[in-house]
Amino acid sequence: MNIVEINGVSKRYGKVEALNEINLQIAKGEIYGLIGPDGAGKSTLFRIMTSLIKPDKGFVKVLGFDSVNDYKEIRGRVGYMPGRFSLYQDLSVIENINLFATVFNTSLKENYRLIEDIYKQIEPFKNRRAGALSGGMKQKLALCCALIHKPDILFLDEPTTGVDPVSRREFWEILKRLNNEQITVIVSTPYMDEAKQCSKISLIKDGQIIKTDSPEMIVADFKKDIIEVSAKNMFELLKFLRKLNSVDLAYTYGDKHHVILKDRITISDFEREIKSASHEGLDFCCVNPTIEDYYIYFSNNS
Repeated sequence: MNIVEINGVSKRYGKVEALNEINLQIAKGEIYGLIGPDGAGKSTLFRIMTSLIKPDKGFVKVLGFDSVNDYKEIRGRVGYMPGRFSLYQDLSVIENINLFATVFNTSLKENYRLIEDIYKQIEPFKNRRAGALSGGMKQKLALCCALIHKPDILFLDEPTTGVDPVSRREFWEILKRLNNEQITVIVSTPYMDEAKQCSKISLIKDGQIIKTDSPEMIVADFKKDIIEVSAKNMFELLKFLRKLNSVDLAYTYGDKHHVILKDRITISDFEREIKSASHEGLDFCCVNPTIEDYYIYFSNNS
C-alpha cells in the first residue's frame, strides 16, 4: 500500500527549476530516504508533500489526500521537522512541547510512551530556552514536537545536518524505534553513508530522480570496478589519474582517490598505465562500490 504518491511534480522558482517531473511511490511502513546534496530539490519536495507549497505541475497524494485541496487533513496526520530549527527559541523546552500539544488537541501525557526515550534526554533542560540548546538537543526537541500527536507519517528534512556523529547515530536509532511503532518515516539527507539506514532510497540531483531502490540493490546493480588509489602527493596523483586513457572518472573519496575505468578496460590495463609513472608511496586495490560511488558516477554521466 502506497502511503505517498507523487506524479509528474515540477516546481520552479523564477528561472530555477527546483523539481522536474518527479514520480515516486512510498509504501506504508518504510524508512524512506531522499538522498542528495544541497540544492538537489529535497526541501522543495518535502514542502510539497507536507502541503506547505503547491507544485507548478503534477499532484501529490498523502494518505490518500490531495496535497493542495486536502491540506488540512494532511497537516493533522503528519509530523514535519524542517531542515532549519523552527521552534520558538524564546520559549522553554516544555513550553514548546505544550504549545504543539495544544495545537493538535492532545497532551504530553497522552502520547508520552511514543516520545518517552527522546523526552528523557531533554527533560533535564525542560526549563531552558530552546535557543540555548545544543544542536543535538534542538533536534530532539523538534522531533518531540513533530511526534506529539502520533502522526501516521514523519517527514524529516535533513535532521542530522550539523549534528555531531554520536548524535547522528542516536537519531537513527530513534527513527528505527519509531518505525517499529508503525510510523512511516520519510527523511532527506545529504550524507550518502546514511542511505544504508533506510529500507528504500531515491537519489536526487538537480531536481530529478537518478535512481530508486533499496540501498543494497543500488550497490548490487553498479557493475563498475572501483579502484582505490593513494600516494604521497595526492594532489599530483589525482591530476595524473584524470589524464590516463584507461580512466573514465577519478575523484577524491575520503583520504584516498577512487577510479572508475572505461568500458572494456581491464584492471591489468590500468595497472600497466599507472606504473608507467613514478609516484612515491603508490598503492592501489579494488574495493566494493558504495552509494556515493554510484551517485558520483551517474551524476557525471547523465
